[in-house]
Amino acid sequence: MSVTVVGSLNEDVLVAVGRLPGRGETVVGRTATLAPGGKGANQAAAAGGLADVPVVMVGRVGDDPAGRRQVTALQEAGVDTAPVLTTAGAPTGSATIPVEDGSGENLIVVVPGANDALTPADVDVPAVRRAAVVLLQLEVPLEAVQAAADAASGTVVLTPAPPRPLPPELLARVAVLVPNEHELVQLAGADPGPRSPAELAGLARTLGVASTVVTLGARGALVVPSEGPVSLQAPPPVEAVDTTGAGDCFTGALGAALARGAALADAVRESVAAAALSTTGPGARGGLPDAAAVRELLPRVPAAVAVDGGSAPA
Repeated sequence: MSVTVVGSLNEDVLVAVGRLPGRGETVVGRTATLAPGGKGANQAAAAGGLADVPVVMVGRVGDDPAGRRQVTALQEAGVDTAPVLTTAGAPTGSATIPVEDGSGENLIVVVPGANDALTPADVDVPAVRRAAVVLLQLEVPLEAVQAAADAASGTVVLTPAPPRPLPPELLARVAVLVPNEHELVQLAGADPGPRSPAELAGLARTLGVASTVVTLGARGALVVPSEGPVSLQAPPPVEAVDTTGAGDCFTGALGAALARGAALADAVRESVAAAALSTTGPGARGGLPDAAAVRELLPRVPAAVAVDGGSAPA
């Protein structure tokens, strides 16, 4: 049993700011720090710290110091990086992330670099074909994501970020879709705006996916099975420092729990605890917890609450 992550590896530039800039506005940052990142690599690092099964990363980096730093960081997190390929002539992917003091809220601008060179042939490998859980995101070419989903024999979990239209043949291969609220609204073709948990559940059920888990930030996660009751899992209280990568930690923890055989609701309970802990340190991985820290926090995770409604909108 193993978890394989197919996705992006980036080097993040974290910039501490007093407040996030508005459109067309310049603000002065206090500090700038290099840190490992990329949605795929972040999920792999999170799973590597929580899973008692092997975790494997499939992706591409540039032939540069940044790429070597990203591979080393994953290895230090207990992740097998043998399928990570080096791409000549392309830089390692990067992201610039201003982080607001106090709230920990952020903005993210990604430059894909070598991530854009990932091909369907790169992902049709034993690590994908034999994994109990395959975690996918959309910071690599869509044809590579589709090829990985097609090759997988285990549970396919997709984070639809950055959001884009998804072909029905990809959604048909997904067992668990993990969008945030804004991504869900875009995928469903709905107008932007705040919605109740029941309304979000209704949108999720229009997508035709087996199960959907909608991450809601400080409100926790909404668990929407294809049939049956919907529930809202609130997170435990923590003192947030930086929310960068919390969603990736959630999904990495979800993959680790599912690979151990946990039911979806139980896996989500573990994942909200892990994601909450991840916000207590800087950057996408500065607060990644280990399994012991999650177990210690679990008694403080509130019980899930049933959500009325959740039928698809007419």
